Amino acid sequence: MDFLLENKWVILVSLEVLAWSSTFFLLYARYGLQSSFWFKVATVLFALTGVIPQVLMGIINFIATRKVDLFTLIIVLLILYGFTLGKGHVKKLDAWAQAKFSKRRGS
Repeated sequence: MDFLLENKWVILVSLEVLAWSSTFFLLYARYGLQSSFWFKVATVLFALTGVIPQVLMGIINFIATRKVDLFTLIIVLLILYGFTLGKGHVKKLDAWAQAKFSKRRGS
């Protein structure tokens, strides 16, 4: 538990990088590889690196500090972004990836 609290920012940034990498892999698997297997793998990777661990980190931090500090606030903002504005951004990214990979197949 101490390790998580001492390294919470590094862990959060690493998880965020992994979540976005998983998102790009998810789009590549869907449109580039056209593989339902790799799409499912990417979806699981996204769940394991995105929302679930971030929520857990926020809960652990809140329990340890007994207050809403900057770290907890950032976690809440990331989750709110994901459920609001982030949905639209991912839809735009999805449309871009679909267009990008359909051009490759057409060439």
